[in-house]
Amino acid sequence: MENTTTMVQPGEPKISAMQHLKIYTKQDVLSLTKLRRFETKLGERLLTVIDSGNIEKSLAVSAAKYVLFGIPEDLGAKGNFGIGGTDTLWIPFLQSFLNIQSNDFFDGGEVLLIGHFDFGDIEYLIDTTARGEEEKIEAYRHAVNAIDDEVEHLAKLITAAKKIPIVVGGGHNNSYPLIKGAAKGWYKAGITSLAQINCINLDAHADYRPMEGRHSGNAFRYAEEDGYLQKYCIVGLHENYLPQNVWVDMVNNPFIDCITFEDIFVHEKRTFIQAVAHATGFTEDTLTGIDIDIDGIQNTLSSAMTPVGILPIHARQYVSFAAADVKPAYLHICEGATRLSDGRTDATSGKLISYLVSDFVKGSHV
Repeated sequence: MENTTTMVQPGEPKISAMQHLKIYTKQDVLSLTKLRRFETKLGERLLTVIDSGNIEKSLAVSAAKYVLFGIPEDLGAKGNFGIGGTDTLWIPFLQSFLNIQSNDFFDGGEVLLIGHFDFGDIEYLIDTTARGEEEKIEAYRHAVNAIDDEVEHLAKLITAAKKIPIVVGGGHNNSYPLIKGAAKGWYKAGITSLAQINCINLDAHADYRPMEGRHSGNAFRYAEEDGYLQKYCIVGLHENYLPQNVWVDMVNNPFIDCITFEDIFVHEKRTFIQAVAHATGFTEDTLTGIDIDIDGIQNTLSSAMTPVGILPIHARQYVSFAAADVKPAYLHICEGATRLSDGRTDATSGKLISYLVSDFVKGSHV
């Protein structure tokens, strides 16, 4: 896996460096693929970057419709007083995803796998030099800004090439640079008339906390305040974890809507699919980012793991339905883990995410 540094052109911001991006070769991909006679695995069919020194050119000439990359970091979750571990999902996901069967349902040749961001050096520096919990929290939040810059730039390059980003791993903080980069890229590509997109989010939390420094709990607030997020709808929001100040801001904002978990599953005011259809209808006027936070899935390992939530089949239905019913700006799957810093583990999380990614690709083909 190679590091990449894109040349900075005169007048361009320094964010074009993407110094933490590790680019995969075809051999890297095949090393995680279990080859078997008479079968073809996804890893054999996925496309890779042809020129690691020029990602923009590689995207332009690629026949892929989707571009996959990982952000295995937990700085945003820790900056939100969460449990570390969201940096552990990417490789287990990849090991499962690359070994899906390539067939008429999902060939694999429509996906370009770029690689993943590795911000381990930043986290190591914070963990070994920061004194006390308060100083660490501030350092984590400051570090998220560096993540924002690099993720935004890659998302912009992908969407400007008229391709759909598929992003796995890390905290929900990464929705902000994805929204910002996708809004800029789709606008540059001439697909949107404004540098704005909508977003739907299957989540137990709104992630609309105040702008107190960047972390996993306020990505959508920053995206809206900065003018890149137009409409936002949350499906499955847990009433018990909705701060009153956030709720007041949401009900007073005509561009934000939600359907709570309680309204769907406790009071049964709508079915789950009706709730998802409401969200896609609310955001159908322009390109829409599709987010899914793993902490909303019952008993699935995450920083804010819940004993009461949607089932994995609901998550699959959401991704499949949304992919078919909106004009996708990106797919973002976040907050999952295979090992948390408190010692809890779950070896199945990666396979669950591989199902969700394949459901998205199949659904958006409809």
